[in-house]
Amino acid sequence: MIKRLSPVAQEPLYELITQVLRRNILEGHLPQGLVLLEGPISKLMKTSRVPVQAALRQLNEESLIQRFRGRGYLVGSDGDALVPLRRNIEEFALDIPEPLDTALKVRGTWMHVYDRVESEVAACQIFGEFRVVETELAEYLGVSRTVARDVLSRLNERGLVRKGAQSPWLAGPLTARIIREKFQLRGIVEPAALKLAADHIDPYQIELIRKDIASGETLHWETLEGALMQHCLEKAPNGVLVEIIRNNRLLLSSVDRALNALGLPPDTVALTQYRTLFDLIGSRQTDAAAEYLKEHLRIIALKSLARLKIVALVPETETTPPYLSRVG
Repeated sequence: MIKRLSPVAQEPLYELITQVLRRNILEGHLPQGLVLLEGPISKLMKTSRVPVQAALRQLNEESLIQRFRGRGYLVGSDGDALVPLRRNIEEFALDIPEPLDTALKVRGTWMHVYDRVESEVAACQIFGEFRVVETELAEYLGVSRTVARDVLSRLNERGLVRKGAQSPWLAGPLTARIIREKFQLRGIVEPAALKLAADHIDPYQIELIRKDIASGETLHWETLEGALMQHCLEKAPNGVLVEIIRNNRLLLSSVDRALNALGLPPDTVALTQYRTLFDLIGSRQTDAAAEYLKEHLRIIALKSLARLKIVALVPETETTPPYLSRVG
């Protein structure tokens, strides 16, 4: 029998995070001017960035934190003249009451199983449309239905599953149209973000990336994709645009990992293109870099579509987990 959750544990995750941060701001555990960033908070709270974003927006509306010209928020109201204090939030001894701590641990359990489920769901939809059965997922993982629902909600945020008001959770099918449209979106928003970010990109970080590429060591394409996102695109001073880019990339990244797991070789040409792209960014040829990025994405889209066609010749894996059932 699944233990009934406390009322606190059943509250929305963003509200739990809001309560923790609000309490520690008001009690002075988080000092005035401290820069609050989504990443470190999500790591501390063992959750995704989405509920952290909602919590920070709520605290901003309450005038407990304020926006500033850099990334994130500053602890303090809008009327305060504050000097940004850049320290990791984990350095501070936060006061988290036991009921809230327990609730966060319960709601954070999904993180321990999420990567496994993401990989399985991404891999299956290459072969068609599948129904994800929530009760069987919970049994398969050995967790409560609340945790299984949190996993599915995160998959939904990342575009790997979908659900209507009265419909079951569905994954796939991955089609050429979906791949094409997502790369078309990348070709529009990522070059635009690169141009916006130009004055905020740290040349030292770009030089380190260029040295890694020039060293001759084999770098995985995902490493360079992540570097482009972290050190370039995320520097764009438009949070909405950055979030669109991040979400649009997720399905493509997950599916590409699934294709590699099937034995399809990685694209070595893409690695060479990244060398040129980071050379252009490092030399501050922003317009040229944006145009090159657009062309790079067009080429990668064609190669991704070709890889998808190859999968049609690959027999479906016999190890599909029991919580996934083919539709039709």
